[in-house]
Amino acid sequence: MFKKPIIIKNKKFIDKRGFFQEVYKKEIIRIPILFTAVAYSKKRVIRGLHFQTINKQTKIIHIINGKILDVVVNLNKKSKDFGKVYKFVLSAGDIIVVPNFYAHGYECLSMNSTIMYHTDKPRSAKTESGINFKDKNLNIKWVTKEPIISKRDKYSRSFEDFKKDIKTL
Repeated sequence: MFKKPIIIKNKKFIDKRGFFQEVYKKEIIRIPILFTAVAYSKKRVIRGLHFQTINKQTKIIHIINGKILDVVVNLNKKSKDFGKVYKFVLSAGDIIVVPNFYAHGYECLSMNSTIMYHTDKPRSAKTESGINFKDKNLNIKWVTKEPIISKRDKYSRSFEDFKKDIKTL
């Protein structure tokens, strides 16, 4: 349904208590939700660039609190935009839909952030993969110079290795 990442603009109902916001309406987004997860990150944390090699996931990403630099990379080898990087600065209440042939990652820009993931396929640790967040060919300009990253993300494959190793996504 979605060919590239899009921002969903759902109205916030704001009052003295805070705000209320609808996140998902089947009639509007039309993606069946089968899996939901949450990630809490501290400032300078970079997560990603993640994707599933089998049972690829379309993701609805909702920023619960904080501010992030959200990054997605087109991994569809048949697309004219293969390898294109999209960057978005997102804050509490923002929602983005990431199609299933994209790698996804983000950097926490605020003191902390909480991100809710809704996906159309369940997570499978066996088929999770990633591309290195600082890959020279992707040339992503992250804000922090000394990120906090997982061991897995630190040693993820290069984009060139992805092109050789993964036949199709």
